[in-house]
Amino acid sequence: MELRHLRYFVAVAEELHFRRAAERLHVAQPAVSEQVRKLEQELGVRLFDRNQRRVELTDAGSAMLTEARHVLRQAQVAQQAARSASDRTTQRLRIGYLGDALPNAVPRALRSLATATPRVQASLETGPAVSLIEAVRDGRLDAAVVCLPAPIAGLHVLPLGVQHAVAALPAGDARAVRAEIDLEQMAPEHLVVLPRPANPAFYDAVVATCRAAGISPTLVELAEPHVDQALLAVSSGAGMALLPESVAERYTPPGIRFLPLAAPQLRCETAVVTRPNAGHGPTDTFLHALTRAGRLNAVPDPARLVSVAA
Repeated sequence: MELRHLRYFVAVAEELHFRRAAERLHVAQPAVSEQVRKLEQELGVRLFDRNQRRVELTDAGSAMLTEARHVLRQAQVAQQAARSASDRTTQRLRIGYLGDALPNAVPRALRSLATATPRVQASLETGPAVSLIEAVRDGRLDAAVVCLPAPIAGLHVLPLGVQHAVAALPAGDARAVRAEIDLEQMAPEHLVVLPRPANPAFYDAVVATCRAAGISPTLVELAEPHVDQALLAVSSGAGMALLPESVAERYTPPGIRFLPLAAPQLRCETAVVTRPNAGHGPTDTFLHALTRAGRLNAVPDPARLVSVAA
């Protein structure tokens, strides 16, 4: 049984006239007669009593009419639900980001996006850098904010600028009253770091910078990639931490003081990666909002959306 059979049957049942039913359906009358005949054959009952002068519903036809109307209404509801879901998909923006390296340009861009395009529903999730990048490749995310270098071959990259590192110290530490801190003052300090998969680019920059400065702090690598746990470890006396400066912009934990490094050679570049030629309106709008947020040139430069090899 097809929905077409039910539509033809309902039209005839409501018009009680095959020609008027055909005109209502914008088809030829023989097609209506044929579909009703096939429906009766499939059901094994007569739905209409008809002669040259009139068409009437049988008892079976009357019972069928109630259920056929219900089925057609439900089919329409299903169609509308599918179309609405498709519309919501095209208006959804899924963004991944690193828990320790989210530039202020991103929340500013999202606020601008919410004002300019209120129908776009943005959702954010955090995770390890490589997982976020793979989610962009697979289409599970529309964009991801990551630190470079990273395995981004074949993706479009929009630079967001450079983040320097800051040191997080307990507020009671004697060095916390200073305006800045030297890397050499960390030796032989315990250094709290997030697990490397969370942000490999920054982790490797910390190790390389300490090595270049001739110091070998003991790394206290956390089990979970959560900034609040790193700050809790610092306040509990586990050691100081080196974190991207966006952490100091986003967190104001009690008992913690953030200090810039005296020689800010420790830094990482942040960028947004997206699929090439995705043709996704909300993603394009988000990238332009990032440009307007002030981290990039005031005028969007399409040439900056380039494919970068890993």
